[in-house]
Amino acid sequence: MDEALLRSLLPAVLGILVRRGADFAAAEDAVQDALVEAVRVWPEDPPRDPKGWLVTAAWRKFLDATRAATARRRREDAIDAEPEPGPASDTDDTLQLYFLCAHPSLTPSSAVALTLRAVGGLTTRQIAQAYLVPEATMAQRISRAKKTVGDVRFDQRGDVATVLRVLYLVFNEGYSGDVDLAAEAIRLTRQLAAVIDHPEVAGLLALMLLHHARRASRTSEGRLVPLAEQDRGRWDTTLIAEGVEILQAALAQDRLGEFQAQAAIAALHADAPVAEETDWVQIVEWYDELLQLTDSPVVRLNRAVAVGEADGPRAGLKALAELDDSLPRYSAVAAYLHERDGSPLTAAKLYVEAAEKASNLAEREYLTRQAARLNN
Repeated sequence: MDEALLRSLLPAVLGILVRRGADFAAAEDAVQDALVEAVRVWPEDPPRDPKGWLVTAAWRKFLDATRAATARRRREDAIDAEPEPGPASDTDDTLQLYFLCAHPSLTPSSAVALTLRAVGGLTTRQIAQAYLVPEATMAQRISRAKKTVGDVRFDQRGDVATVLRVLYLVFNEGYSGDVDLAAEAIRLTRQLAAVIDHPEVAGLLALMLLHHARRASRTSEGRLVPLAEQDRGRWDTTLIAEGVEILQAALAQDRLGEFQAQAAIAALHADAPVAEETDWVQIVEWYDELLQLTDSPVVRLNRAVAVGEADGPRAGLKALAELDDSLPRYSAVAAYLHERDGSPLTAAKLYVEAAEKASNLAEREYLTRQAARLNN
């Protein structure tokens, strides 16, 4: 049973049903039912045309559901008289599905859930487990999202930036439960890159690959390992090479965007054989480019760290002083720079403060260990 093939066909099948007149919510339900049927039937009787089989099965599921709905009884005669559908269309509606699932009327959490369900092919249970919420809660979230986009025209132009933001949110969830969301985000972004030639799509894919390449070295015995201390021999050089190649092709289009700039920073980290050889001067320059694109406080915070490495901790602290101290991880950055500046007592207090504000257990434990180290 080729699960990857099933999931790769899902956007095209869903798009065909929508183009035939099915509303998005009903079409998505029918496709999911067809997938369940495929899992049951294909191992014993694999089809010669998997896509055509799924289209036929999903269309029948849709017709069955339509006939069964009391509110649609008036349409039963017309549906019964409808001729058998012709061959499956070769039109690739994947891009429109991305736009639909990342519609601006949806909240970020709803857009992520709908994308994983409709484009990614994950079950409601899998998505609920990944986000650590009850299955019923996730089912309601997806149902509301489908109703929200139910009246959106399928050929309506979408916003690539919104789609990329949703995929980035998926990637940043990383791994939870039995679903590797980072790997899923990479798969979906590859799929998107295959249907649209856009430098920021390529930039996001490169960024994901470069970050994912370091995954095996990020923890040790359940403990968080900072970038400077990671075992670079465990980095995936194949992913790094692919990420760099994709990034270079995107940058050659001379349409710089924030994901390309972030990927360039990640590439410079990946290029350093040891932490001490990191080209911090060039990283600061890329952060300057990124600030012109986003002017994000988080980017300014990361830039302060880079300035501290390139020009010394005093320069980093000066850059940090220009920022709001309520920013997430502000205290952690301040602690690091103060420690490098030779103020261990101040750094220890700031590490404790940062640990109290940490958003996850691994980060909290790491910051607590840093404080304990300086207090000994």
